[in-house]
Amino acid sequence: MKFPWQEGNSAELLINGEQFFPRVFESIRAARKEVLVETFIVFADVVGLELKAALLQAVANGARVAVTVDGYGTANLNNSYIAELTEAGIHMQVFDPRPRLLGMRTNMFRRLHRKIVVVDGEVAFLGGINFGADHLAINGAVSKQDYAVQVRGPIVADIHRACLALLKHTSAITALPSLRPVTRLVGKAHVLLAIRDNETHPTDIEEQYIRGIRSASYRLVIANAYFFPGYRILRELRNAARRGVQVTLIMQGKPDMIWVQMFTSLLYNYLLREGIAIWEYHPRPLHGKVALVDSEWSTVGSSNLDPLSMSLNLEANLIIRDPTFNQQLHEHLMDLIKTECRQVPPRVPARSYWWAPLIFLSFHFLRHFPAIVGWLPAHTQIVQTLSADDAPAETIPEETAPAQASPVETVPAAQSYATTRRSAE
Repeated sequence: MKFPWQEGNSAELLINGEQFFPRVFESIRAARKEVLVETFIVFADVVGLELKAALLQAVANGARVAVTVDGYGTANLNNSYIAELTEAGIHMQVFDPRPRLLGMRTNMFRRLHRKIVVVDGEVAFLGGINFGADHLAINGAVSKQDYAVQVRGPIVADIHRACLALLKHTSAITALPSLRPVTRLVGKAHVLLAIRDNETHPTDIEEQYIRGIRSASYRLVIANAYFFPGYRILRELRNAARRGVQVTLIMQGKPDMIWVQMFTSLLYNYLLREGIAIWEYHPRPLHGKVALVDSEWSTVGSSNLDPLSMSLNLEANLIIRDPTFNQQLHEHLMDLIKTECRQVPPRVPARSYWWAPLIFLSFHFLRHFPAIVGWLPAHTQIVQTLSADDAPAETIPEETAPAQASPVETVPAAQSYATTRRSAE
């Protein structure tokens, strides 16, 4: 489904888990009618336990709850966690479940990468933050820098529809009550929901990026964790710089996966040659997927600018036209550059004779890789009901955050974050 621009919304930027988790858990705990959750990752750590407590409180309030997780990202969630939710009447679904091969996950090339929460059809959260303690500063150098947005207004109905469209692939949709989302005007932001799937909307998010870049007249800032776009976006960035737009890219300087920085750096000389400024964020892994154009256009979402997000994953971004939101995001990103980034010099040092062929071969392989993977069965959209029997028997998933980030489950949300909250600006 394609969504129109919606007027009369409020949009609030949420930076990192310190701002995101308390807000979303408070909304879920207050739910009275319905909670819809889609996420790539849930860990059974302090954040996952507070998510579970909030969902159980929503059920106790009389709300119907549906949670959809990705079969790759949440492959290690233990059976006791799932059992407690399903026994309470929560509908658990898994996207693209696949059997392991020699203990290895086999569905890595097709993911439900969206991160969405909709509560009572009145408020929605969308962005790049998973439900894991690795989004909290308490984890130090391994914690992620990331973003989400909270919205109210007519746009919530579109996000609600997108969630129900995914649930139609399971029996959960029949168990949920008919809910009419609130559509009253509550703000001045114009907001558009852009989703990416492998059925009828394979390029919707990419098209919105291209339109935004083309509209730039004086400034363009992109902060993206995994940056390896195709020709179209690279060409539009070049064109923007040539017509005098100040183009600024914020990339990973301390990547969570070293190959990401390696591939991104292959593009540096091309971009620098066009006068595009590149900054690398070094304190910890950059996981954000945000951008802004001039003084009004912004986007926050789950989509990276890489082959997986642009050609394989299910993704969701909000395009926001609001000067206040744009200015808040711009001030934050400029402060990030000033205090925590290092600028890449105007020319990356020349490499050996084999470097140019490597760039050429790597770029074209990665650009065609999604089409090759698309031939595999995992490319077919599958959503199945999840039960405790489907989960591993371990009580702790193998990818949980460090032990110090796991206080007891009974600690209230406000208290558990009190010692980790810091200024995200």
